Amino acid sequence: MKKIAIVLALSCIAAQAFAEESQAKTAASKPPIETYTYGSNLDIKKVISVSDVGPECGPVSAQMTYEDSQGQRHVMQYQVLGSGCSNG
Repeated sequence: MKKIAIVLALSCIAAQAFAEESQAKTAASKPPIETYTYGSNLDIKKVISVSDVGPECGPVSAQMTYEDSQGQRHVMQYQVLGSGCSNG
């Protein structure tokens, strides 16, 4: 009975350690968010995704995820005009 309890305890500890390691790898694989500034030299080979623009009237933050010519992923944050402004 003690052996079964020890095996179960070790299994729980191993599962928790594996989950923490998996989360750490996921966080490390996400590229840092870069902020666009006027004159930034961009190397965009392929756009992966662009965030939706909110319904606000005025400047809002948007993000674009892209790959450069070396195959590295980047996330660029930039300002755009929100879609909530009327043309009237």
